[in-house]
Amino acid sequence: MNLFRFCGDMLHLLSILLLVFKIHKRKSCVGISCRMQELYALVFIFRYMDLFWSFISVYNTVMKLIFLTSTIYLVYIMRMKPPISSTYERENDSFQYELYVLGPCLLLGLICTEEYTISDILWSSSIWLESVAILPQLVLLQKAREVENLTSDFVGCMGAYRAFYILNWIFRYFAEDYVNWVGWIGGVVQTGLYCDFFYYYARSKWYGSKLVLPGAE
Repeated sequence: MNLFRFCGDMLHLLSILLLVFKIHKRKSCVGISCRMQELYALVFIFRYMDLFWSFISVYNTVMKLIFLTSTIYLVYIMRMKPPISSTYERENDSFQYELYVLGPCLLLGLICTEEYTISDILWSSSIWLESVAILPQLVLLQKAREVENLTSDFVGCMGAYRAFYILNWIFRYFAEDYVNWVGWIGGVVQTGLYCDFFYYYARSKWYGSKLVLPGAE
């Protein structure tokens, strides 16, 4: 493992910890998209099926279990655990991923897989699904008047995590001749979706102001 991947993993972990901290501290999930967490739960379920038959390292196994269980836990408390569930903005968190992205991502996973086994098709599908998993959160933020600091930091960490993974792929390409076109394209798409958010996020941090996205009036 190289430093870029490790930093990416830690930023991903930090984003989850920030989210759990925010929700438990405020007993509220206002501004957080449960539908994004549901997409990530599907991503991790599809991608980490190999936990049942493959062991790479203790680090790899622990990180997979943390990402999987913490995401399912977030979905549970936002959907079902009061008083947090009573603050969930169901009407605003309205991006219908089951209509717009789930089918196309499964189709791309079927087309782009290297081997036609269930595990490989689901792994490939998880890459495409993760590339657009941020969409429900971005749509929800666009509907908000202002974005809270912890919420913006959470989304910022998610974007930075993916940017470090791109650096990891570049490093591995030159150091190991590593090629993964599906992962690369999915990662670029995912990072691209964050670009507009990052611009306003960086401005808010530079000027010490709250993050206000365009159209959030």
